[in-house]
Amino acid sequence: MEPTLELKTTRYEVADGVATLTLSRPHRHNAWTGRMHTEYRHLLACAEADPNVRVVIVTGEGRAFCVGGDAKALGDHAQRGAYDAGTGPDIDDPGYGVRPEFDTDFAFQFALTTPIVAAVNGAAAGVGLAVVVYADLRFASKGAKLTTAHGKLGLPAEYGLSWMLPRLVGPTRANDMLLSSRAVTTDEAADWGLFNAVVEPEELMPTVRRYAHDLASQVAPSSLRVTKRQIALDLLRDVGASVDEAGVLLNQMMGEADYREGVAALTEKRPPRF
Repeated sequence: MEPTLELKTTRYEVADGVATLTLSRPHRHNAWTGRMHTEYRHLLACAEADPNVRVVIVTGEGRAFCVGGDAKALGDHAQRGAYDAGTGPDIDDPGYGVRPEFDTDFAFQFALTTPIVAAVNGAAAGVGLAVVVYADLRFASKGAKLTTAHGKLGLPAEYGLSWMLPRLVGPTRANDMLLSSRAVTTDEAADWGLFNAVVEPEELMPTVRRYAHDLASQVAPSSLRVTKRQIALDLLRDVGASVDEAGVLLNQMMGEADYREGVAALTEKRPPRF
């Protein structure tokens, strides 16, 4: 599915089963705006609806990933004394309707069936950090700075970061990031469980593209979709429910073409052709 929205703050391209979504306001270090939020959700909706897209990479243009809310917008919020998301009523709702718990900003990504890989090429702060943590897989450049940012602005932890970070890095490290809002480098966080790998800057995109291409070409698309949904739903249910659903899915998917091709590739000792 091609984007139908004029892209002013993002770029989008699809090649070999992988969509690359680039936050593109490099003159403002990809600071987040209502327009960027609108385009971000639209592009994820496009990727989710496109059978040719099996994996999405999200990254930033230039030296930063996303430094958080745009300073001008933050100033406007202060003048109004209230928050304005800057998005219209017709904003896309990808993933909505799967579970009520997922029908909100960024949490909707749990309900998508297309895996999202974050390539953190530079600073990620506030809402930029939220974009990172809601990705399914995360790779980063060495030396990039991360911060929740909200504490120094007199704000609450944003977009469920107080729910996400303890689950990713544990409560002690999450409390450090959330309560202090200090800047943490990717080098410091390399072994926290936040990133799949932290690499030299020039190695980031080649590393991420190789990983995404392997997902798109070596893993059955039906398995990718179903497993991503299982992971999300298992955040909300008990182990018995997880086991029971896995049994139902197992029987169902053994009758599908991807399973037959996977078995054929295994027995013929060749790469699968999904």
